[in-house]
Amino acid sequence: MKKLLAGFLALAWLCSSTAFAGDAAAGKSKAASCIGCHGMTGISVNPLWPNLAGQHPEYLVKQLQDFKSGARKDPNMNALAAALSDADMADIAAFFASQPCK
Repeated sequence: MKKLLAGFLALAWLCSSTAFAGDAAAGKSKAASCIGCHGMTGISVNPLWPNLAGQHPEYLVKQLQDFKSGARKDPNMNALAAALSDADMADIAAFFASQPCK
């Protein structure tokens, strides 16, 4: 019984801690530097660059944070992410997450 209760509490904490509050409309203008590689709506024309459309916003924010911190290495992405605030990342992620997948 204790394990079941602990599992429910962990799930409740996880769900409450992943609340997401990005602004897709603001993210559209902030994503201007992203479209050269990832496309206007997050659909890349080059298979070397990932599609961002429809991706989970939390995942996108995590990747941007990792590029900013240097945990992920890519010269272009590290430079672009370095200038982004947490709010910028959330807004850009909300924009791309709101776009339909191909």
